[in-house]
Amino acid sequence: VSSRGSDEEDGAPRKKLRLSKEQSALLEKSFKEHSTLNPKQKNALAKHLNLRPRQVEVWFQNRRARTKLKQTEIDCELLKRCCETLTEENRRLQKELQELRAIKVPPPCVISQDFYMPLPAATLTMCPSCERLAAVDTRS
Repeated sequence: VSSRGSDEEDGAPRKKLRLSKEQSALLEKSFKEHSTLNPKQKNALAKHLNLRPRQVEVWFQNRRARTKLKQTEIDCELLKRCCETLTEENRRLQKELQELRAIKVPPPCVISQDFYMPLPAATLTMCPSCERLAAVDTRS
């Protein structure tokens, strides 16, 4: 008893279907128009290509699987690049944080009404363009 149905004769293994260039081209063209076929389309295409409807059906299943796999690979590569970018950004920010924590400066002073007034450290920010500490005016 064969588990593969009518595709095997006397227990002999099935031959792999070899499509002509014309058959492949027409299948690809049909796939670009519709990635799934209804039974009527499948039968018409099979008749036109001189194939069995089941062969057309399996070709479309395999083609959808290849398309999905290719898209998964593309998505994976994109996510990999995003991960690398974020990892690098994280390293850069960690380094910047370490450098900021390591800075030991006396409390900054500003001139206010002819005398120096110390500013709390919370009013310090890093200037993004020159990468230096700057005081923020908190009086407003």
